[in-house]
Amino acid sequence: MDESISDLKQDPLISKKVLRALSKWTDEREATTEDEESYHQYDTYIWRKWVFMAACIVVMVVTAGLATTIGPMDITFVETYETMWNHITGNITNDAFDYAICTLRMPRVVMGVVAGAGLAICGAAMQSTLMNPLADPYTTGVSSGASFGATLAMLAGFSIFGGRYDVIGNAFIFSLIPTALIVGLARVKKSSPTTMIMAGIAVMYIFNAFTTVMMLMADPNDLEAVYQWQVGSLAKASWDDIVVSLGITAIGAIIIMFLSKKLNVLSTGDDMANSLGVNAAQLRTIMMVLVALITAGIVSFTGLIGFVGLVAPHVVRLFIGADNRYLVPAAALFGGALLVVSDLVGRVIIQPAVLQVGVITAFLGGPMFLWLLLRKNSNVW
Repeated sequence: MDESISDLKQDPLISKKVLRALSKWTDEREATTEDEESYHQYDTYIWRKWVFMAACIVVMVVTAGLATTIGPMDITFVETYETMWNHITGNITNDAFDYAICTLRMPRVVMGVVAGAGLAICGAAMQSTLMNPLADPYTTGVSSGASFGATLAMLAGFSIFGGRYDVIGNAFIFSLIPTALIVGLARVKKSSPTTMIMAGIAVMYIFNAFTTVMMLMADPNDLEAVYQWQVGSLAKASWDDIVVSLGITAIGAIIIMFLSKKLNVLSTGDDMANSLGVNAAQLRTIMMVLVALITAGIVSFTGLIGFVGLVAPHVVRLFIGADNRYLVPAAALFGGALLVVSDLVGRVIIQPAVLQVGVITAFLGGPMFLWLLLRKNSNVW
């Protein structure tokens, strides 16, 4: 190797510019220093992402413990986790504590984690898919369709599924209709992301108009339930609901994670994605269907919880960047922690009254997002 390099340096046909580049390349000390610096920067880059995700987990665990202490029965933070551990191991020592925590209080917390994680994942996926920082899980009209279906069940008495799933079933089915219309339009007209967003807004206004008509014609005494559903709440969560919502969210999230590399390519634009072997139109359709299913599986049980899917991915981008391989799981953890914290704040800020979690997410999220933007003083998109 060294002899070959020496021969090249003695060759009169080799230009001085090439010889200088060759000398720099063969300088072992300089190359080693540069390599070590690059490795160190990359390790720091990855370490920062893991630290952020670990911090979200810590906040989530601590807040969950605090949330389960709130209630008519006085249970401390330590007793909460002791009771949960005893329940898991089957060594229940206090039946009253076990019932209060595992049956009454924990479903609300777990649903908050699932809903926050799912909405944040959907927001990150939609923003990359549609290449629009204002996109969120409700961009395709999922929220308006779900609201129409729930209102139809609560005010008009029409439900696709009977029993306790009348509102939930209606909300789920009708939330998918706007997405189906938009996906159909995109397949027929080969619409751009901007056109799809505009179509989602149009469909949203149509469903909102029908919902408003029903509310204007309804008995005022029946409107409270509709309003509470539209604001969003975790209060009615049960373990049966969590199983369904978690199943849909987990399957969708796993698929989105597998497609995260292609999402990175898609976010560069359709022309670039197609030139790199990614079918932009097909991937966009798949992502919109996945987002619609996950969002429908959440809002059907919790109602419309705003802000999380829009701002949570942007907050995460400020800390770890826009690589969807890390953005999607980090957004899930941050979204879950954010929703649990918001629900806890809503339950303690004006005790004994309770503020709906959707109101708290707006109060906490808006100022926090503005503060981060001003503090970082950079473009997050």
